[in-house]
Amino acid sequence: MMTLLTSPASPFGRKVVIAAALAGLSGQIKAAASDTSDPDDPVRSHNPLGKIPTLILDDGSVLFDSRVIVEYLDVLAGGDILIPAAPEERFKSLTLAALADGIADASLLQMYEVRFRDPSRREPGWMAHQEDKVARGLKALDAAPPAGRRDVAHIAAACALGYLDLRFEGAWRDGHPSLVRWLDGFASDVPSFEATRL
Repeated sequence: MMTLLTSPASPFGRKVVIAAALAGLSGQIKAAASDTSDPDDPVRSHNPLGKIPTLILDDGSVLFDSRVIVEYLDVLAGGDILIPAAPEERFKSLTLAALADGIADASLLQMYEVRFRDPSRREPGWMAHQEDKVARGLKALDAAPPAGRRDVAHIAAACALGYLDLRFEGAWRDGHPSLVRWLDGFASDVPSFEATRL
């Protein structure tokens, strides 16, 4: 059985868990909690970057970065499940997933600034820079949310929004009612989203 080193709060780890469920592969992966701030955590021996999610395959080889892992799961499931095969749809979906991942990245960077930097040393300009990325990303996502069958773009968008709910008390919701409706629809269609909610 494959082992996924992750954390329940990670939007990228959650993305992999939901992707595995949509691809019908949940039974082939077990999740193992990882603490990336712990220098003795096993993740560092599997992934030199010490980042999650990291997937340890049955043969002991390792994949990391959620984008790589989701692509692997798509191939394992037979292809054209999580990532569309047709070029036009494929690159539209991957670009939208990259937008959602960027929202999650900028949100994480804000959290790291608060978590790892003493208040007196925090950089307001840096925080504003990341907040602006999130705001622009949400505006673009709100204007054209993922449509059609549920794929990697849908999963990435839902996980980014879920992370904003978790860490920023859902402040994004007031200004994006149509995106709230989109997320409600995703949650209704994809049981693993609710199952992984903290």
